[in-house]
Amino acid sequence: MTDVHDKKTRSRNMSAIRGKNTKPEMMIRSSLHAAGFRYRLHDKKLPGKPDIILPKYKAIIMVNGCFWHEHHCYLFKWPSTRTEFWKEKIGKNKNNDRINLLKLQEMGWRVMIIWECALKGKKKLPFDELIKQMTGWLKSGSDIKEISGKENK
Repeated sequence: MTDVHDKKTRSRNMSAIRGKNTKPEMMIRSSLHAAGFRYRLHDKKLPGKPDIILPKYKAIIMVNGCFWHEHHCYLFKWPSTRTEFWKEKIGKNKNNDRINLLKLQEMGWRVMIIWECALKGKKKLPFDELIKQMTGWLKSGSDIKEISGKENK
């Protein structure tokens, strides 16, 4: 199947996709702030420039897009065109995620990964349940946690 857009239009569309300050990330940040948590953002000194850093809790929250990080949920589907390009691109993202996670853990950081499917779509979690899990984890001291949509639990 050929692309429905010409190269210039496709390039413009893809360049508009943000890597930080995404809608899911802003939802999490807003709810954390409302719950009284204070944080830093995208620290370049930490591996992978994490989305949300909570130094008081020695915790990091990553808000990952299901497509860009190959989450095995209903939101992820391999593109039907340029499959080799996408497999290489997404494979690099996954590899970088693994490396950064290990480095952060070696540095003593606790890491939570919140997947996009937990925040949007037909299988999203009730938002208050997601916030309860997130704040509970922050206060618990446990090392790593992932939050996914309902089908991925």
